[in-house]
Amino acid sequence: MVYRISKADRSIKAKIRLDGSKSISNRALIIRALSGLDFEISHLSNSKDTTTLQSLLKSDDEILDAGAAGTTFRFLTAYLSLKEGAQILTGSERMKQRPIGVLVEALRSLGANIEYLEKEGYPPLRINTPNIGKQNRLAISANVSSQYISALLMIGPVLPGGIELELATNIVSRPYIEMTLNLMSYFGIKYSWENNLIKVLPQQYQGKAYRVEADWSAASYYYALATFAEELDLQLDGLWEDSVQGDAILSEMMTAFGIKSTFNQTGVHLTKSINAELPECFSWDFIRCPDIAQTLAVICAGTGVRGLFTGLETLRIKETDRIKALQQELSKVGVNFSLYKKEAQDQQEFFEVKGMAKVNEPVFATYEDHRMAMAFAPLAMFAPVNIEEPMVVVKSYPAFWEDLEQLAFEVER
Repeated sequence: MVYRISKADRSIKAKIRLDGSKSISNRALIIRALSGLDFEISHLSNSKDTTTLQSLLKSDDEILDAGAAGTTFRFLTAYLSLKEGAQILTGSERMKQRPIGVLVEALRSLGANIEYLEKEGYPPLRINTPNIGKQNRLAISANVSSQYISALLMIGPVLPGGIELELATNIVSRPYIEMTLNLMSYFGIKYSWENNLIKVLPQQYQGKAYRVEADWSAASYYYALATFAEELDLQLDGLWEDSVQGDAILSEMMTAFGIKSTFNQTGVHLTKSINAELPECFSWDFIRCPDIAQTLAVICAGTGVRGLFTGLETLRIKETDRIKALQQELSKVGVNFSLYKKEAQDQQEFFEVKGMAKVNEPVFATYEDHRMAMAFAPLAMFAPVNIEEPMVVVKSYPAFWEDLEQLAFEVER
């Protein structure tokens, strides 16, 4: 399936109500399940990842299929490791290529009984009745996925000895760990985080109503449209200025491209100075916000601004290898995305975005990655683009194409 996306002009004047954050929704659902209480969670994400997690948390089936939902798979691995009985947790073919060994080894050290059913270190898993003891201190590498750390932290309060988590190596995606602890704190959990050691004592989650804020990752696609617009008056409802999401840095980041974010009672209002000068080079470390790196690469391509990106370590183990996917798809519009250099001291990788996008009806592949579809769609502001397998967006933002139509885009299905 291919969608052809086009727009008659470069004017963006509308109000969009953004869906609830998938990351926050999934954490709130796991915390509710761990609490054993039935409190209200409003404005939940309607993403496939979240609806899948809701369904699996209610299921008594022996085989649970998380599909392509990475957060769902990792959070459930920890959650199920505390349950009596045996269940098999599996996923899509891509999920079976995404490593889970770091989390499994950590859970085993706490007393979990988990077996690999196919390749060692990868899904699917058989999760059996645990033998949870008082062992509660472990070290975990913090330079892979913060979802492993979040999964462990959320089960910490219900473990007999709580949990003491030593974060070894450099911490990637720190805001996601902070988001997890922020939600745990909202539901009554006390913790300490000193240097690289997080301590959570045994305690009870408290049940109380919770409202999920809108998704800043989804907002990034509208910031891209705003950057490419010749006329701009856009209200994005549901976003909070004091957000717990790392991607909220977007409002600050996009000032470099002339976008002004004004927060109000319902969200944020985007405007721009049409004559604003673009920077010669946009340099950013995405270690705290990796999910918006694809969007910013496309923004650089669409504006012709040279980009220098660091902090992309986790992009290779996402829904696809996002580094390779960006290289292949940006090349279709004449833009180069490549390794620029490594710093000798810590081997940090710098990636360069170079060139001005020449949009001539390209056909963009999506690699089973929702963010590839949504990050490249804004280039339709310049000329029509074609998006293969466009319904990958259901993973995080099912209404994306309908919302684009609200902005006077034509979406030919």
